[in-house]
Amino acid sequence: MRAGFTPTTNALVWGFTLVELLIVIALIGVLVLVVLAAINPIEQANKARDTRFRSDGAQLLAAVDRYFASQSEFPWVTVDSTTYDNDDSFGYITAANQLVGICGATCSTDGVLITNLELKESFRGRDYFTATSDDKRIHIGKAAGASTSAYACFYPQAKSVRDKAIAEGKVYTLSTVNGTRTATGTCDITWTTSCYVCVPD
Repeated sequence: MRAGFTPTTNALVWGFTLVELLIVIALIGVLVLVVLAAINPIEQANKARDTRFRSDGAQLLAAVDRYFASQSEFPWVTVDSTTYDNDDSFGYITAANQLVGICGATCSTDGVLITNLELKESFRGRDYFTATSDDKRIHIGKAAGASTSAYACFYPQAKSVRDKAIAEGKVYTLSTVNGTRTATGTCDITWTTSCYVCVPD
């Protein structure tokens, strides 16, 4: 900042030169880049999305368990008792499928989990019910056996979530036929849309 007297009024004038302004702008730009690199907003958004999927998957499984406790059968048995029994396996399908119990015949109508008040109707408004690709959906499945737990699985977007799942050996491929999930080690090389993490893990 330079001070000087103007020739007409002899008053003291304070101001910045163009070079000083450019230096300040450059320093602010560098600070913004450093902060953005440290925060990594895309990774943070992906972590938030994965946390939401994990939470929604846990809520969905809790609703399935409550439904089973009150009705003595799983939602898919209620919807299609000619194909399924409580002891049968339930191959992994998207949570938007009527058999899971959130959606009715279409996702504009309520399924048995909502009509039996195990989930709020607003649950049906989640974005993964309208998603068109598997990497943006929650999948539900259960292996054969009455005491076997159901799982909610999703494709994680955040690198930190993927790395943690790989380190803990909790990355799975899902069977759409018999409802089993198989631990896989191939995802540490290339993470593909056939690699999932599950709730409960």
